[in-house]
Amino acid sequence: MITLVDKPFFITQPIQPIDHGKSRKTVVPNTADKDLFNQVLQKEISSTGELKFSRHAQERIDSRQIKLDQSHILRLKEAVEKAQTKGARESLVLLDDLAFVVSIKNKTVITAVDGDSRRGNVFTNIDSAIIN
Repeated sequence: MITLVDKPFFITQPIQPIDHGKSRKTVVPNTADKDLFNQVLQKEISSTGELKFSRHAQERIDSRQIKLDQSHILRLKEAVEKAQTKGARESLVLLDDLAFVVSIKNKTVITAVDGDSRRGNVFTNIDSAIIN
């Protein structure tokens, strides 16, 4: 029995030194594993610059019949990039008569509001606003 600071300490298994002489079995990934990894990696790399829409935002766009064209998406991406350079986390982006709350870190539109719904609305949990 070994005693440390007046508390008993029992070693139930003998301590063995590490044997550096034994060869360890290394697992070599097969071609299918490599291909799958490369596919996932390429998907992640290509999606890092993409702007995403949350389910909630998509529901709001559909229910409010908001029409987004390519110029809206491009302007939204530009606004997110500007906010990111300024260190913003959650931003209100105003485009024409539309308003979007965007998570800058995740590049995800959290909600979308049209002109009629935005009047009298209070936007919370934002740290910046971009008028574009």
